[in-house]
Amino acid sequence: MPGVTTSPPDWLPAVARSPLDDKLGIEIVDYSPDRLVATMPVAGNEQPYGLLHGGATCALVESLGSWAAVIGAGPGRRVVGVELNASYLRAATAGTVTAVCTPVRRGRTLSTFLVEVTDDRGRTTASARLTCAIL
Repeated sequence: MPGVTTSPPDWLPAVARSPLDDKLGIEIVDYSPDRLVATMPVAGNEQPYGLLHGGATCALVESLGSWAAVIGAGPGRRVVGVELNASYLRAATAGTVTAVCTPVRRGRTLSTFLVEVTDDRGRTTASARLTCAIL
């Protein structure tokens, strides 16, 4: 995987990428279990006023946090999001946003992550918390 700092675990299925991730242009660039990182272009993901759509931001957060939960849960386990809370702090209008996901708690049945989204200038555009159930 070009540009990836930490590769995904060998047991993670290569075909597990979401069609929505493809549509939004979400790319995971670091699979470190303690700090997953993904990028997403603003272009093509704007709302009518030219700002990055909040739904696209939430999809980025959900995708990245879900991958973090899967990696933490280990092989053969599945995860589903059960709560997503996002605050939009600054508009992104161009370039790429970067999401950094860090664990708050990894449990046997629930895992919670914080995700900070920043613009190309390093300014925080959104802050979110995702909780996933481990199946």
